[in-house]
Amino acid sequence: MQKSPDQLRPSIATDIPGPRSVELAKRLGEVESPNVTHLAPDAPIFWQRAQGVNVWDVDGNRFVDLSGAFGVANAGHAHPEIVAAIASQATELLHGMGDVHPSAVKVELLEALCARFPGGGKARALLLSSGSDAVEAALKTALLATGKPGVIAFEGGYHGLSLGALDATWRSDFRAPFDARLPRATGFARFGEADDVVRVRDELAEHGVETAAVLVEPVQGRGGERVPPEGFLSALRERCDEEGWRLIADEIYTGFGRTGRWFACEHEAVEPDLLCVGKGLSSGMPIAACIGRETVMEAWPVSSGEALHTQTFLGHPTGCAAALASLRVLERERLIERSAEVGSNGLEHARASLAATTQVSEVRGLGLMLGIECRSAAVAHLGCMRALENGYIVLPSGEGGRVLSLTPPLTIDQDLLLEAIDLLADVLA
Repeated sequence: MQKSPDQLRPSIATDIPGPRSVELAKRLGEVESPNVTHLAPDAPIFWQRAQGVNVWDVDGNRFVDLSGAFGVANAGHAHPEIVAAIASQATELLHGMGDVHPSAVKVELLEALCARFPGGGKARALLLSSGSDAVEAALKTALLATGKPGVIAFEGGYHGLSLGALDATWRSDFRAPFDARLPRATGFARFGEADDVVRVRDELAEHGVETAAVLVEPVQGRGGERVPPEGFLSALRERCDEEGWRLIADEIYTGFGRTGRWFACEHEAVEPDLLCVGKGLSSGMPIAACIGRETVMEAWPVSSGEALHTQTFLGHPTGCAAALASLRVLERERLIERSAEVGSNGLEHARASLAATTQVSEVRGLGLMLGIECRSAAVAHLGCMRALENGYIVLPSGEGGRVLSLTPPLTIDQDLLLEAIDLLADVLA
């Protein structure tokens, strides 16, 4: 069956990586900080263009993107309506002065985000440029609201690499080089065990750190698509209410339909105090937000001309326009509902296809956020490379990189997703 122009099967014409990608890797290695792009003999490919679920590299090879470009392209790559909104806004106003003389489109986006806040109560928001920015804003808000610095996060959690967010990111390989600059105001509980936050609270208190908030990903993304037991988030909400803590939901990865709901915390009807969003917010532009209950956000003082948390590109007009267009597309094309249905079918198919594969220890997921945990990082790496050679972009996740992460655009054709899973089953067999 012929696929639509933005749902094409892979087409590989060269070795992977191809000759132009190899050349560009050499050039990149001479000018970029050595710690950014992993330059190996079998990767990377260099992207030339993308449309829908497909990516073309500089050698003319066509791939199916099962990563959604780090879970960003929720509405698909280069959705025509989003591209048109960016072009129109850029022609009219490319850059504004977001915290001095704001643009009208900034107001429209803030209104749209606050209207979507889980539970429907009155909310306020800060617009930012990245997910770690949103986490930084949430941590600052919790400190202002409680006067306490301590945060309880979770083993396996990833919240960004800026210094405040890094303190709450689990992986020691990220934290260790910068440990001397970190506040050490975070304790880590076992993910999925709500009662373990009491132990962590007590450990922080032993070091003179009072707890202000619990920071949690409703489903861990870079931690390996880890889905907690049912009731975990509800129990955290109850514990936060009992202790007077703020509940911060980091939905940078899980937001805007990724798990089959607008926000993953809505699977348990949990209303966070603060909600961090990014990635799929605009389906392609660098924009993020920290949205909070109005009563919590009122901890910030009224601006007297100098904002305490701002940046030059706050409320960037083209990013705002892209986000508004992406929200319209998600709703009109019913991509949230589609994520739930296609993701559920994909998870069932993956479990059946991989059931007899001894190299796989678990298949899990929620919506179009699926993880295939391998017995070793070596197996997962081989799976990613074999998939790439066959035209499928798959990323590793989880501590040690043992999980194959599938977070494709929410527009992906179900048959195309199932074919990709079959390919992974073959290469992992």
